[in-house]
Amino acid sequence: MADAPEAPRALQTPAAPATPTALEALRTRFTRALEAARSPATTPDPLPYADNLLTRWQEPQRRYHTLAHLTAVLDHVDTLEEYADDADVVRLAAWFHDAVYLPDRSENEERSARLAERALAEAGLPDAKTAEVARLVRLTVTHDPADDDHDGQVLCDADLAILAAPPSAYAAYTAAVREEYHFVPNEAFREGRAAVLRQLLDLPRLFRTPHGARAWEATARYNLRGELDLLTG
Repeated sequence: MADAPEAPRALQTPAAPATPTALEALRTRFTRALEAARSPATTPDPLPYADNLLTRWQEPQRRYHTLAHLTAVLDHVDTLEEYADDADVVRLAAWFHDAVYLPDRSENEERSARLAERALAEAGLPDAKTAEVARLVRLTVTHDPADDDHDGQVLCDADLAILAAPPSAYAAYTAAVREEYHFVPNEAFREGRAAVLRQLLDLPRLFRTPHGARAWEATARYNLRGELDLLTG
């Protein structure tokens, strides 16, 4: 097997830090979701939990799974909230779904779910809602929610919405994913990425909410097929 290529130049310099305004807006979004999901006047203070998560989402190994991705997923949850049974639980799951992310590890979703179980229980979220957040995080392994799993459908649709991005944004997404896996030789990356694309294309539906099916499905499949064609020649 060939040696891993040198890290792309983008990985050799730190990513630009988020602005204080953007970080404060995200802290507010986390606080609102947690306080809406737990009993009124429950302690402890949400801000230390928000800051821990924000630190995780800014780790240097991330190039796609960054605060920009977190913000986009939260925005998409807002768009889809009418389809959710508990939109604030879905928002908390969005915060935790890639909270643990190491590109060379395969158990990121499981470790993220366990982090949610520990942190949210400590933060005062009821046991049933904590378990639901962890279940939703684990669901992002397959992105294949059941037909009656409304919260799972909203989270998975929000997470996959990037697949329906315009051409330039989709190209930036695929480039960022490649940078995260800079340590993987080109041929191995092409094979692995192609397998992921085929798995997604084999799903009967990529998007399960009415909005996702209507607005995103066709474009996402076009993008996935185009990327797969490029990878397989």
